[in-house]
Amino acid sequence: MDIKAEIAARTEQMEAVIAKYLPKEEGYQKTVISAMNYSILAGGKRLRPMLMWETYRMFGGRSRVIEPFMAAMEMIHTYSLVHDDLPAMDNDAYRRGKKTTHAQFGEAMGILAGDGLLTYAFETAVKAFEIEPGNANIGKALQMLAAKAGIYGMLGGQCADVEAEGKPVEAGMLEFIYQLKTSALIEGSMLIGAVLAGATKSEQKKVEQAARELGLAFQIQDDILDVTSTAEVLGKPIGSDEKNHKATYVALFGLAQAKQEVERLSRHSVELIDTLVVRNEFLNGLMLELIQREK
Repeated sequence: MDIKAEIAARTEQMEAVIAKYLPKEEGYQKTVISAMNYSILAGGKRLRPMLMWETYRMFGGRSRVIEPFMAAMEMIHTYSLVHDDLPAMDNDAYRRGKKTTHAQFGEAMGILAGDGLLTYAFETAVKAFEIEPGNANIGKALQMLAAKAGIYGMLGGQCADVEAEGKPVEAGMLEFIYQLKTSALIEGSMLIGAVLAGATKSEQKKVEQAARELGLAFQIQDDILDVTSTAEVLGKPIGSDEKNHKATYVALFGLAQAKQEVERLSRHSVELIDTLVVRNEFLNGLMLELIQREK
């Protein structure tokens, strides 16, 4: 299997699903809707909806009921990036080679576009009830979506990250930040796929642990790229962690150990998935490919 070609093909499929659920740019609030759509259509790996879809398929899911959740998760991820780029946060002017939302539309509209994406994500997710009104797992999936995005998930990690800027951070605190800030939405993505497909509680537990380790590896790889890559390759400024006085795995343990940890976590994550009775060859390949990513 040519994993890069398969990822590219599935990315197109994810783009098509997301596009179906975007709001129309009309009415007196057209500007904020345009800013929302600009943000979400600026590109990206579409990793979270892809992981959700492939986990859903691995457990035998075939319904369109997963699609609103795929779009909703990408909206939540995008809103977090829009707010992360704001002057009060990382103050970045470029992401994915394009102007960030606040740089393109102004700071106020950047804030409102992020707010809009978060709110519209839940408007989108509840459309799953229109597809399968009697599916009790939809409510469980909504609960996971909210929890993994909120104060005990991604938002909580972002808050801890902001408060840690410029302060000495020990390894345990850094892992806490990474688990919430980055792993939470990856956990939510794979868990929602498993839940909607009817996975058992024990299967869900293994999926969640695998996703957590994958998310940690993903964030450490981000730390590595922030010091080893170029702005042209990343599509955004490098060295932003140092600029914002953020503790990173590379800063704490060095580049060599960071690379080793990415590989260890990624491979163990795949090993956990391999202990399941169900199989998805592409999902395994995608998880391993993240070790080698350059963006």
